[in-house]
Amino acid sequence: MKVKTVKKWMSNIISVILLLVFVLMLFVVVSSKAAGGEPQAFGYQLKTVLSGSMEPGIKTGSIIVVKPTADTKRFKKNDVITFKEEENKLITHRIVEVIKDGETVMYRTKGDNNKTEDMNPVLSENVVAMFTGFTIPYLGYFTEFSKSKQGNALLLILPGILLLLYSVFTIWKTISKLEKDNKSSSQDTEKSIS
Repeated sequence: MKVKTVKKWMSNIISVILLLVFVLMLFVVVSSKAAGGEPQAFGYQLKTVLSGSMEPGIKTGSIIVVKPTADTKRFKKNDVITFKEEENKLITHRIVEVIKDGETVMYRTKGDNNKTEDMNPVLSENVVAMFTGFTIPYLGYFTEFSKSKQGNALLLILPGILLLLYSVFTIWKTISKLEKDNKSSSQDTEKSIS
């Protein structure tokens, strides 16, 4: 009895894990496409860190959670912001100085791991989000891979392969049980005839 219970639990655990992997992969692919490359949920965005400028707090290859903001003039010293340096290049650094000149607000920034401040101050209009303090180390490598053609293909095909393998395993297990039940049933019939 205990072996059957353990097998049943293992089967249920495998089913849940496969379902969670499928849902996670589906979420990453769909949210990446919907957000134009960066997954987002509940008003927060996930960004991939590609350099070590903010180490040791934010490791290279990490995923960070940022909160997009419309009020880009509200930040203060020591806030960590994500800003556009160029059209397609985002940087996440710490504010070391706030520069106000009338209506214009600029931020002097620096990576925690850099020896010097960034060369150019950041215009408040170029700030896109504020770092929430939540980071997941090394998951960024996975999301960057998922954006590639090979990664997209793998994320779409892998869950299907896993579900197919699990289905084959379940069918094999069911057929084995039926054969075992038929064998014991025919042995019982032979005993009752003799």
